[in-house]
Amino acid sequence: MTSENQELKKAGLKVTLPRVKILQILENAGDRHFSADDVYRTLLDQGEDVGLATVYRVLTQFESAGLVMRHHFEAGTAVFELAKGEHHDHMICLESGRVIEFVDPVIEKRQHEIAEEHGFEIEDHSLIIYVRPKKK
Repeated sequence: MTSENQELKKAGLKVTLPRVKILQILENAGDRHFSADDVYRTLLDQGEDVGLATVYRVLTQFESAGLVMRHHFEAGTAVFELAKGEHHDHMICLESGRVIEFVDPVIEKRQHEIAEEHGFEIEDHSLIIYVRPKKK
């Protein structure tokens, strides 16, 4: 049994060709974050006959099952990445749209201190920093 099949079964999802293909695309994405349209175009490029509505439905099922995380980096456009279980934050380049993932222990520590100072503890958080290349 392939690793994709095992992941789908472990998440409680039936193994179907569209689910396997979409999971493979996300697994091969590296640090790239895909929109539903990106996944759909990749499927078309691979010669797969999967409709856009199916892509949206599968991505929503993956999110509900904890396989992917949905982010809203740009107005109105959701992008997805595999839920790797490791927390990281994001920088978004305003000129290129490039997404840079990073982990910074100092930032993480300070966020917890701020929550503590206000009488809270962090359950979850998301940090997105919008950046532009430095002018030379």
